[in-house]
Amino acid sequence: MIRLARTSDAASILAIYAPYIRDTSITFETEVPGVEDFEKRIGLYLENWPWLVDETDGIITGYAYASRYRERTAYQWSIECSVYVHDNYHRSGTARNLYSILFAILKVQGFTTVYAVINLPNDRSVAFHESMGFRYFATYEKVGFKLGQWKNVGWWQLQLNDYAGDPKTPVKFSELDPVLRQSFFS
Repeated sequence: MIRLARTSDAASILAIYAPYIRDTSITFETEVPGVEDFEKRIGLYLENWPWLVDETDGIITGYAYASRYRERTAYQWSIECSVYVHDNYHRSGTARNLYSILFAILKVQGFTTVYAVINLPNDRSVAFHESMGFRYFATYEKVGFKLGQWKNVGWWQLQLNDYAGDPKTPVKFSELDPVLRQSFFS
């Protein structure tokens, strides 16, 4: 069941995320945040963007969220996305289901483009994002240093809405109509 994340989910979400931080360069985060810090992060993100979890039999199996692409106002129609799935639930459809709902919400909010930043090489993530409709457009070479190596990241993009000549400001997630928000989870 996919639902909105709650700050009380922080420990379960961190249980999924921490191995990616400690053992991989999939994320460029280098220190596992504390549960309280992660609770605050979830709460802050939910003001502006959706943060979703997949819960099966009371266990959070994966999560996906959107975040700001860049600070400047002219970038406000662009957004980044992330999805993480517990090792035991890879290839179960969890990531696809999370992204499908996430993108539907982002579209209603009025975002035009969602970006996925993938640490390279990562054939599985590339194939997954391309299967979701993303298309590759750039590589930033040696942009981060983690686990003793300089790392490249590739950028993929997915168009959510038309590029209107006079776009409306995206609606904050917390300001979406509650009935509309709930409709994504029915």
